[in-house]
Amino acid sequence: YSRDAEGSWFRSLFVHKVDPRKDAHSNLLSKKETSNLYKIQFHNVKPECLDAYNSLTEEVLPKLHSDADYPCDLVGNWNTWYGEQDQAVHLWRFSGGYPALMDCMNKLKQNKVLLGSGNQLLLEFSFWNEPLPRQGPNIYELRTYKLKPGTMIEWGNNWARAIKYRQENQEAVGGFFSQIGELYVVHHLWAYKDLQSREETRNAAWRKRGWDENVYYTVPLIRTMESRIMIPLKISPLQ
Repeated sequence: YSRDAEGSWFRSLFVHKVDPRKDAHSNLLSKKETSNLYKIQFHNVKPECLDAYNSLTEEVLPKLHSDADYPCDLVGNWNTWYGEQDQAVHLWRFSGGYPALMDCMNKLKQNKVLLGSGNQLLLEFSFWNEPLPRQGPNIYELRTYKLKPGTMIEWGNNWARAIKYRQENQEAVGGFFSQIGELYVVHHLWAYKDLQSREETRNAAWRKRGWDENVYYTVPLIRTMESRIMIPLKISPLQ
């Protein structure tokens, strides 16, 4: 029974209390200097159609990304490798918030472009990195947490401190929480060179004093969690 373990147990007795708030958690946790809105899409594809789907995606989506009339940008595009199979994941950024989203959706309707179902509208956590294009090759992990209602502020308070333990290898890509769609959903996006690098990076976090406290405080907030290992498509700005 080590001294560190004893100290961790003792600290756990003093659970961090969240101050009462009178504002929506979206205003407290999201970035104030930008009005970016994100949309994440999950498309389940028939296995025999995945190659055709990817070809069509790589033809159509970059046109929207580069068209100045559409206020949206591709952030990342992937196929799942481990997790739910034969699935495509797309992450979009709308600069200008909801007006930009509606403008883009109206133009897409006029041009009869289908963007599929399974969408969630997301905001960025203020303490996470901006998801900027990066060179590869990398694999990406999308960790999805479905929280108990009423716990988003507590989650954000703990992760605002914990994110410093996961920055050394530039693995932290972006962190988001849902605004429309299924609520109290959090997505953390990580990048690794390969699965071995992922294991080493995650193990290194456990050797840092304080990381165990983050896990201790946040695990009780979670209803379910899911991990997807994803491979970028050729058009993805996140490679």
